[in-house]
Amino acid sequence: MKPRWHAGWWSAARRCPSPNFGERPAGSVVSLLVLHSISLPPGVYGGDQIEQFFANRLDWSAHPYFETIRGLQVSAHFVVRRSGELLQFVSCERRAWHAGRSAWRGRENCNDYSLGIELEGLEGEPFEAAQYDTLVGLAPALARRYPIEAVVGHEHIAPGRKHDPGAGFDWSSLRTRLAAIGLADWGFPDSATRRNSSVGD
Repeated sequence: MKPRWHAGWWSAARRCPSPNFGERPAGSVVSLLVLHSISLPPGVYGGDQIEQFFANRLDWSAHPYFETIRGLQVSAHFVVRRSGELLQFVSCERRAWHAGRSAWRGRENCNDYSLGIELEGLEGEPFEAAQYDTLVGLAPALARRYPIEAVVGHEHIAPGRKHDPGAGFDWSSLRTRLAAIGLADWGFPDSATRRNSSVGD
């Protein structure tokens, strides 16, 4: 069956509702995608700790690192696992808690008008081909529903405070692949384009 939207939920994603969300401000229009990286504990993949964390059910005593994030209530709209599996935690019609203090091109509070996509991975390290495939597969669905103008990293909307997804993310490849499916008008952070032009040289 062809994937469909249901009240901001994308049927091609595994639904994992998080309580960590709110209403978008009146008149707010979704125009920005924000990419993040996450792994719990850092560098450990494949478990269910991300799902537990976004559901406020993480066992803080299960790993020493968890004490450093104890009590935080955060979420994202989507998570892309290393395998390429897509999970959705918050309806795209709602305001997920992923960006924190942030601004893009002079406009603050990015949570109000953005969608947050977490990539399972370690900040600065490479991501899997399957994850890029999932992003490129999701992008047209988002573009048909929302007037997306740009895709950026958390590092670009909260410089100095956040550094993800980091130097391991291939912005150049993503930009080329999105252009190939008709999304050439999406904006990208200039710094990301320049940085990734030298990755692997």
